[in-house]
Amino acid sequence: MGKKKTVYVCSECGASFPTWSGRCASCGSWNTLVEEREEKTAVRRIPSEASRPEPITTARSSQDYSRISTGINTLDEALGGGIVPGQVILVSGEPGIGKSTLLLQICSNIADSHKVLYISGEESAHQVSLRGERIGALKENLLVLAETNLEVILQAIKEEKPSFIVLDSVQTVYSQQLESAPGSVSQVRHVSGEITAIAKSLDIPVIIVGQVTKEGSIAGPKVLEHIVDTVAQFEGERGHAYRVLKIIKNRFGAAGELAVFSMEDSGLREVANPSSFFLAERPEGKAGSIIFPYTEGSKPVLVEIQALVSKTVYAVPQRKTQGIDINRLAIITAILEKETGIFLKDRDIFVNVVGGIQIKEPAVDLPVALAVISSLRNVPVPSGIAAFGELGLTGEVRSVYYTEHRIKEARKFGFDKIIVPASTQLEDSSLIKIKNLQQALEYLNGT
Repeated sequence: MGKKKTVYVCSECGASFPTWSGRCASCGSWNTLVEEREEKTAVRRIPSEASRPEPITTARSSQDYSRISTGINTLDEALGGGIVPGQVILVSGEPGIGKSTLLLQICSNIADSHKVLYISGEESAHQVSLRGERIGALKENLLVLAETNLEVILQAIKEEKPSFIVLDSVQTVYSQQLESAPGSVSQVRHVSGEITAIAKSLDIPVIIVGQVTKEGSIAGPKVLEHIVDTVAQFEGERGHAYRVLKIIKNRFGAAGELAVFSMEDSGLREVANPSSFFLAERPEGKAGSIIFPYTEGSKPVLVEIQALVSKTVYAVPQRKTQGIDINRLAIITAILEKETGIFLKDRDIFVNVVGGIQIKEPAVDLPVALAVISSLRNVPVPSGIAAFGELGLTGEVRSVYYTEHRIKEARKFGFDKIIVPASTQLEDSSLIKIKNLQQALEYLNGT
């Protein structure tokens, strides 16, 4: 036998190289190359009678593809109506945020009418049972398998033929066919591929739990996200009671949808009306606060944007954010100085999205700018005003998507004045249409 070749694999993109370097030449990530033994496994492709071209109009199988309900209405809506047979869902989140608790609750709900297999690679069956007893998830149809050997897991799936599977987590499972350690790039890729293959062949929906890196992204190669059908990110602060499950990718529904939960002693409880939940503790008459109708999917949520502007004591003023990209704040600050003549170079600026939601959509630009100005002047934004819109580098306010959904949600909670881009097609006396940031400031000065 020849000596097995050593290669260096990028943990971010999965690219392999013959020698180590500090930076991956494929994706540009630093310090992500890890040493592994090169594994060469022959792939056998067996011709199938079903593998023939056919018209797309007749390609849909005659089998029953009705979705399976998770027993949580808001989660079903976020997934597009429930879980599709054969669907593979990747759920990620920080340790201790409540992933296992939520998935055990889902398993318990589905076990009322289906056989469910919960595979735990991090806890023993006794530990899973104790948590199930605490949250009231003990069901006869809910089977627990504490195992990390992939071959044993696959054999159990074939024997039990469950209707739903949870794998917690993929980084703990290993295959005997590979010599690398559990959690390595090759193991994660191989395990995910095998679990996905059996899910598709037997039409069994699977939820795979994935660990996250210190930056908050999903650990393991990016190919893991491409293999699965749906990617869900579990977000929230440990010191708060809320948790947000955001759908990042979904082949069977719209991406960007979210479900909000409240952490209680008996488990996670769904929040049917997230807007009221996030607005419940909003301070009245305080400068630096404004409401933003946030949405990355079809369901909007009203969140509070807070800004604190204070005189700096450092040579270089601080810029800190939580919930939005700090680089976005730098751009907004530059636009304010250039287009409105407001001097901010001697001010520290802190921006926070209340509730811990991570916002990446550009519609948050205008609310952030208005919150900064409100805090700087110590003049509160009137409580009945909400705002959204993207800022261009010349100060113009650009249109964003889901305008009607945002306006409808704001009206629902009593916001009688909504600052929107001038390009908005709706005609309503409650809409304050503005072309640029200067017009928005003039309107607030008049209120």
